[in-house]
Amino acid sequence: MKRLFYILFISALVSVTCSSKSETNEENNNQEPTQQWQKYPEAGQLKIMSFNVRYGTAKETNPMNNWEFRKAACVEMIRDHKPTLIGFQEAVYTVQWQFCLKEFADEYDGFGVGRDDGAEKGETMGIMYRKDEIRKLKEGTFWLSPTPDVCSKATEWGAGHFRTATWGIFEYISTGEKFFFMNTHLDVKSTRNHAMKLIAERIKMYNPDNLPVYLAGDFNADASDTIFNNISNMLKNTRLYAPTERSDHGPTANSWMGESKSIIDHVYCSKNLTVYEYRTIRDPYDGVTYISDHYPIYAIVSLR
Repeated sequence: MKRLFYILFISALVSVTCSSKSETNEENNNQEPTQQWQKYPEAGQLKIMSFNVRYGTAKETNPMNNWEFRKAACVEMIRDHKPTLIGFQEAVYTVQWQFCLKEFADEYDGFGVGRDDGAEKGETMGIMYRKDEIRKLKEGTFWLSPTPDVCSKATEWGAGHFRTATWGIFEYISTGEKFFFMNTHLDVKSTRNHAMKLIAERIKMYNPDNLPVYLAGDFNADASDTIFNNISNMLKNTRLYAPTERSDHGPTANSWMGESKSIIDHVYCSKNLTVYEYRTIRDPYDGVTYISDHYPIYAIVSLR
């Protein structure tokens, strides 16, 4: 009788232990794996950031989302991540763009024009670059309109705003390697296909030597949108080509409320380049949860 009791006790103990282990394993499997980010580029790599800073003249529903209360957080984020190049969207020339140029003058140079007059009025699709690592050889801006070489709004295409793209040819100082970078912000209306067709044409026009190409911006469209067919023969989306353990598929727009389904900010690169990492930056900075209504994104990509 004692032997039977002992056998039943051991059987019950093993059953409970196995059940506990099974539950623990299930919990572990359901947890999101902790990602170890590279974060900073290594030799032969560029870190390209795209950041829609939310236009600084907006009077937000929550006043704490106004530019004056989050600009220090934006500065802290950029200094923490140290991108090689940054493509800004919605940076109002006199409020945000000039502020950034002055704030980062020791580390970065930059260029861009106000989209509403080609000078200092309106938002700037500005580019900043680390001046100790790369030098600018050429630069330019064009408008996403039927008359791209003059300040113009694409009313014929249905545009609601002036839209521009800023581009530059750069040289990596230590190696002499050259590359082409463009930054843009597409309209939210039906102009996007026209704009992407123009962007593809202008990349070829400004880059006759077929240098490595990087394209960043707020495209107001998911990567699956047919507008990207215009560039699919020469560029690839870094988010989709980064290693699984060094990428994420989180939304890039937050509307000041956190998670959404909108992945509308992208970094593209030439198809022959290697993508080492893609990340959506959702960390708070300087005590600010949302430093913009878009999350900054970056990609670490090879130079060749």
